[in-house]
Amino acid sequence: MKFSVESLCQGYGSYEVLKDISFVAESGEVLALLGPNGSGKSTLIKTMCNILPPKSGRLMIDGQNLMDMDLTDVAKLISYVPQSSPNSVFTKVIDTVLLGRRPYVTWSYREKDIDIAIDSMRKMKIESLSDNNVSELSGGQKQRVYLARSLAQCPSFFLFDEPTSALDLKYQMNTMIAMDDIVHNHNAGMIIALHDINLALNYSDKVLMIKDKEIYAYGPPQTTITEDTIRDVYGVESEIITNKTGGRYILPISPCDDISDL
Repeated sequence: MKFSVESLCQGYGSYEVLKDISFVAESGEVLALLGPNGSGKSTLIKTMCNILPPKSGRLMIDGQNLMDMDLTDVAKLISYVPQSSPNSVFTKVIDTVLLGRRPYVTWSYREKDIDIAIDSMRKMKIESLSDNNVSELSGGQKQRVYLARSLAQCPSFFLFDEPTSALDLKYQMNTMIAMDDIVHNHNAGMIIALHDINLALNYSDKVLMIKDKEIYAYGPPQTTITEDTIRDVYGVESEIITNKTGGRYILPISPCDDISDL
């Protein structure tokens, strides 16, 4: 399945945020969105999941225009997790995760829906929190609840906006490993906005870098994330290091700008 963004322009009022954005995300791939703060990553994610109508351009899923589709059908195809968790809610974790099954439910949840919700909680390592109220959880725990709800939705494409920002190092890795399994072994697609370039370098199949409202680079992380592109997009001098197991990591060295200009 292909999710195509065609000549997308987006903005708020007269303020232009994205200009002539075109790319394709496919099933079985993780596509990481990179760029500095304010570059339009969140706006692109919200536009792709039909929260913001595009100013111009088209969003197509296997040849169907997303804007012409029924909302229930869209919910079966796309699952969205925002940058920050919603306000605390006084519902149990299991009930919150089960909400991911709503697009498939006519009258009440089936045993299959409950099994999927429990499996999603297991993947996010929150099964022990099942009977807790979401309002009682830490920020990182809440984020894992909403990630589990997204998994329970069983979409064709996951659209995540900084889903690991509230997670500690261990759960960042657990989340990316779990999503890698779902994407590559269950043929889903994931479009994920990230601040952590090392996560993109090691867990994505493709990278799209945004700079000055436009696509600056698009392709495999090995060729897209380089010392030159990090300097041009983020304004940071860096070194990319390969460890003894073959993993590649970015070591920031210094900002390019004179500190007196900040």
